[in-house]
Amino acid sequence: PSDSCPNYIAKICTVHSNGYFHRGCNPLAQTGRSKLQNSRALLNQQIIKEMRMRAGAENLLQATSNNKVREMVLLELSYVNSNLQLLMEELEGLNSSVEVYQNENEMLSIPLIPLGLKETKEVDFTVAFKDFILEHYSEDSSNYETEIADLMDLRQACRTPSRTEAGVDLLMNYFNQLGFVENRFFSPSRHMGIFFTWYDSFTGVPVCQQNISLEKASILFNIGALYTQIGTRCDRQTKTGLGNAIDAFQKATGVLNHLKETFTHTPSYDMSPAMLGVLVKLMLAQAQECVFERLSLSGICNEYFSLLKMAQEAAKVSEVYGLVHNAMNQPPVKENFPSSWSYMTQVKLEHYRSLADYFIATALIDHQLGPNDDEDKQEKSLSQLYDAMPEGLVPLTVLKAKEERIRLGKAHLRSAIKCHEEAKRICSLCRNLKKINILQEILSVAHKRSFDKYSEHEKEDDFMDFLEVPDIIAKTEQKLEMTAPHLSKVKVTDFFQRLGPISVFSAKQRWTVPRTVHFIPEDGDLGFTLKGGSPVQVTCLDPLCAAANAGMKEGDYIVSVEGKDCKWLGVVEVLKLFKGVNVKGIEVQVVSLQDHTSAMMNKSATYSGGLPKTYSMICLATGNENNGKSRKVTKKLSFLSWGSKNRQKSVSTISLPSAVAGSSESGEHLSVKFNHFNNESSLY
Repeated sequence: PSDSCPNYIAKICTVHSNGYFHRGCNPLAQTGRSKLQNSRALLNQQIIKEMRMRAGAENLLQATSNNKVREMVLLELSYVNSNLQLLMEELEGLNSSVEVYQNENEMLSIPLIPLGLKETKEVDFTVAFKDFILEHYSEDSSNYETEIADLMDLRQACRTPSRTEAGVDLLMNYFNQLGFVENRFFSPSRHMGIFFTWYDSFTGVPVCQQNISLEKASILFNIGALYTQIGTRCDRQTKTGLGNAIDAFQKATGVLNHLKETFTHTPSYDMSPAMLGVLVKLMLAQAQECVFERLSLSGICNEYFSLLKMAQEAAKVSEVYGLVHNAMNQPPVKENFPSSWSYMTQVKLEHYRSLADYFIATALIDHQLGPNDDEDKQEKSLSQLYDAMPEGLVPLTVLKAKEERIRLGKAHLRSAIKCHEEAKRICSLCRNLKKINILQEILSVAHKRSFDKYSEHEKEDDFMDFLEVPDIIAKTEQKLEMTAPHLSKVKVTDFFQRLGPISVFSAKQRWTVPRTVHFIPEDGDLGFTLKGGSPVQVTCLDPLCAAANAGMKEGDYIVSVEGKDCKWLGVVEVLKLFKGVNVKGIEVQVVSLQDHTSAMMNKSATYSGGLPKTYSMICLATGNENNGKSRKVTKKLSFLSWGSKNRQKSVSTISLPSAVAGSSESGEHLSVKFNHFNNESSLY
C-alpha cells in the first residue's frame, strides 16, 4: 500500500478560524516504510536500555574493590556489549533496506539510497508552558490550553509525515512554529524543564537536552531525509519522474548543508559536520545518476558524438561516487555509516566507469572515419575526451587508422570487463546487496555485453597488447547544485499570538503584573501621548495629570482599554477607544518593563544513552538595569527642560546563543572577545 493513503488520524486540529494543518500518516498503517520506521523505534528503545545497563555496570566496576564482584560485573558487561553490538547491526540492516523506499513499479534501475527519519520521544509542553504563561505573562494559563494542545498535536504529526510535499510542508510548519515558541517561552536566563530526546539515525544512540535547538536541528534533518525518500520514490522510468527525483535530491542537499552550516555543535553524530558533509555528497551523486538515466531513458543513439557524450556523462557519475566512497571511508565517519552504503557507492563507481569505457569502445570500433564525416570535429571530440592520449598515439592518427581505432577500443573493452567484474565481486561481499536482484541482473547484463563485443574482435595475439586506457575527462551537460531551503514558503500563524506582539511580549522581556488605572481626563486632555506600533506606549506623561495620579507611569504599555484587548492595536485604534470616555472616567490596564538583575545561569546537562552527565553549555546571562530617573515635568511647558539622561550599565556577557535572530532583552552587545558567537550557527 502507498504511504500517501488517505487513512490519516481522524482528529484535525484547527489553527484559528480559517486554516488547518494537515496530519501525518496513520502510524498504524501497514506500509513497508511505516513497518520499517516502527522497527527502528523499537530498536532505539532496546539500545537505550542496553546503554543504561552498560553505564550502570561501568559505574559499579569503578566503585567496587571486591574482586568477585568485579568478575561478575565484567561478565555482565560482556553480555551487554554483545547485545548492544547485535542491536547496532540490526539497525544497520534497517538502514540498508533501500528497496522499501523505491518506486513500486521500479524494476529496471539500480536502487537509490534514502535517509531514515530520526525518531523522538513524546514531549508534554502543558505544565511548563502553563506555569510560564502564569508567571511570566501574568495571564490565566487555562485560556491557552487549546494552543498548547495544537502545538503538541502538530509535533506528534511530524513523527509520521507522509512521503509527499505535504509531509515536507508539515515539518516546515512545525519548524517555523518552533521559532515563535522559542521566543515566547525559552528564556536565555532559565530552563523550562522540558527535555527533548532524539535518536541518532545511524546508531540509535539517544541524545536528550533542554535546549530547543536540538528540536529544531532534528526537524531540519528529517526535512532533508524526507526529501531523499521522495527522490527514491519517484518513477525513474519517465523523464518527469527523473526530473522530480533530481529536484528532490538537490533540495535534500540544500537542507542538509543548511543544517551543517547553521548548527555546528550537534551532540548527535548523524548531524555532525563530518557526517552531513558526506550525506550532501551522496545525495548530489544520486542526483547526478538520475541526470544520466534521464539522458539515456529514450535510448542511446549508436552514433560517434552521442556515444562520446554519454561516456563523459557516465564518467561524471563514476567520479562523484568515487568522492562519496572516499569520504565514507574516512574515520570517524567510517564507523557510523552502514557498510552496505559503502559497498553500493563502490559498485556504482565501478559500474559507471565500465559504461564510460564501453561507450568509447563502441564509438571507436563501430564508427570509422568516412569521407563525408567532419574530420576536424571528430578529432576535437577525441582530444577533449582524455586528459592525455596514450603514448605514441595522436587523435587524428587514431581516427584515420582502423587498426589503431580497434586497438584503443579493445583496450577500453578490457577496462570495462575488468570494472564489471570488480563491481560483481564487491557486490558479492555484501549480504544486503546480494539480496537486490535487479542490481545483480544489471551488472550481469552489462558485463556480458562488454564481453561479447570484445569476443567479436578478439585475436590470438591480444595478450601481447598492453595499451593502457587513458583517464576519461568527466563532463556533464547539467551542472547540479544544492537548492537552498525555502523554509519560509510555509506561512504559519503563531499559536500564542494572543499573548501579544512577539517583539515586545517574549521570554526575553520581563513585565509587571497588569495594573488597572482608572482616571477622568480633565477637559478632554488625557495628560499623555501615545507612540509606537502594537502595543502603544505612554510617553510625555504629565506628572500632574489624573492618569499619573491614578498610577500610570512614563513608558507603560497599554494592554487593554475598558476591557478591550489592545496588544495588537496601533495608536489610532487606541485613541478611538479613548474618545468613548464617559463621566465615570476610563479604565485602562498597563504593564511596565521590569528591571533585570544579573543572575548566574544554571548549567544545561546533556546525556547520551543514560551515560554519566556532561555539561554542554556554560552560560552567563546578565541583564542591563535600566536606571532611568524620573524627570519633573510641569503641565504644558513651552520648552524642554534639562534632565538627567538614562544610563545603562556596561556589562560583558557570555550569553546562550539563540537559534532565532534578535537582540537581547536590554539591547546589550557582546564584548569583542565573544563576537565570534553567532546565534544562527550554534547548537547546545
